[in-house]
Amino acid sequence: MKKYELAVVVSAKLEDDERAAVVDKCKALVERFGGNITEVDEWGKKRLAYEIQKMKEGFYYFIKFEAETTAPAEIESRMRIMDGVIRYLCVKQDEA
Repeated sequence: MKKYELAVVVSAKLEDDERAAVVDKCKALVERFGGNITEVDEWGKKRLAYEIQKMKEGFYYFIKFEAETTAPAEIESRMRIMDGVIRYLCVKQDEA
């Protein structure tokens, strides 16, 4: 199993409970494709580098997990159509 990190930017327009539901959905996606979540890091509300969908701020979450090499592609294909997610990126972590 390889180590990955999923960075998710959630819309700042959502209420706290809606935002928590979106993050839970992301975690469920990771687990659905055989991932084992090791850490969830919440950075809170940050200013975006540029305006996305007429929003200047978003909530940043980083989900670290271990999974097989096929899992990130499956996760990203589902994240693409998820409501409330502005941007996402799944990267492989170094084995250092």
